[in-house]
Amino acid sequence: MARASLPFLVVVAMAVFIVTYNTVTMLMSYQKSSAIPALQGMDEVDDGRNFFNPLVKMPDNVKRGPKRLFHVAVTANDSPYNRWQTRIMYYWYKKFKDDPLSEMGGFTRILHSGKPDNVMDEIPTVVVDPLPEGEDRGYVVLNRPWAFVQWLRKANIEEDYIMMAEPDHVFIKPLPNLASELMPAAFPFFYIEPKKNEAVLRKFYPEEKGPITNIDPIGNSPVIIQKAYLEKIAPTWANVSINMKDDPEADTTFGWVLEMYGYATASALHDVQHILVKDFMLQPPWDTELGDKYIIHYTYGCDYNMQGKLTYGTIGEWRFDKRSFTTGAPPKNLPMPPLGVPETVVTLVRMVNEATANIPNWKEGE
Repeated sequence: MARASLPFLVVVAMAVFIVTYNTVTMLMSYQKSSAIPALQGMDEVDDGRNFFNPLVKMPDNVKRGPKRLFHVAVTANDSPYNRWQTRIMYYWYKKFKDDPLSEMGGFTRILHSGKPDNVMDEIPTVVVDPLPEGEDRGYVVLNRPWAFVQWLRKANIEEDYIMMAEPDHVFIKPLPNLASELMPAAFPFFYIEPKKNEAVLRKFYPEEKGPITNIDPIGNSPVIIQKAYLEKIAPTWANVSINMKDDPEADTTFGWVLEMYGYATASALHDVQHILVKDFMLQPPWDTELGDKYIIHYTYGCDYNMQGKLTYGTIGEWRFDKRSFTTGAPPKNLPMPPLGVPETVVTLVRMVNEATANIPNWKEGE
């Protein structure tokens, strides 16, 4: 029997090594990913951080477990401006609540006016106190965390999860619970930039707490979070927001999104980080396609000429802007946008019109 040459044996040995190395590497990679189920289906956001959308990667043939219901909570004052938005929001909540794909539970409007208003019978409402006169520092949004603190103390909330929402949110399809058992879910805002504002944030999040990236690029809404987490975060959120407002540098730097930084910072102080879910919501006119989003947030004005071209910054020949109705509700049957306007804006106006046509006692200007 002929002996194998030395070069041949070396080649064989190298081949065996490569095959064994690749196999072991694959097994280790699989074991690592299987050992951390909360990280399955992760994608990359633009800033290099991970976010998790548990639905995008879920196979159609996988049977979902028992529903994890979340309670929808929206803070509002008793102004006509807040009232008509919340009525539209509640209409669409009811439309999707009982869908098989929905995990929406109960609904509460947390009314921080200190007194009832005229839609208490229409929308489930808990009345809480506003901050004492002058304590909001002319920044009415400071009432939001204080409202949640009071509500969590006095309400009997059956669900284990809470979704924090705002009056200008419209549900466009059934919303599942996007949070995991370990992490709440939130929408990442491009203008919340903890790293850029580290020098200011270190006044409220000291270096010994960890890297500034522990502060998520989020606000408090939309967020789906375990009730137990929110009960811990809410008082800190209220205090941090007030402290930021009292700090001239923070007040100037953060402006109208100061309370959003307050929530993000308070969460980090309690070692709570969020799954960043881009599909949580869209914001017209900048988002032009519905895609797989769940909520339309109509905070920006939508201005177009009659050729369907966006004229942002200039009042359009056709427009929809919630600020056009600060003193009372919009009329029924708003004119639809001209041809060429993106589907997100068309969908928003169509949904507003459906709601106002079906909500009892809808009156323009009230």
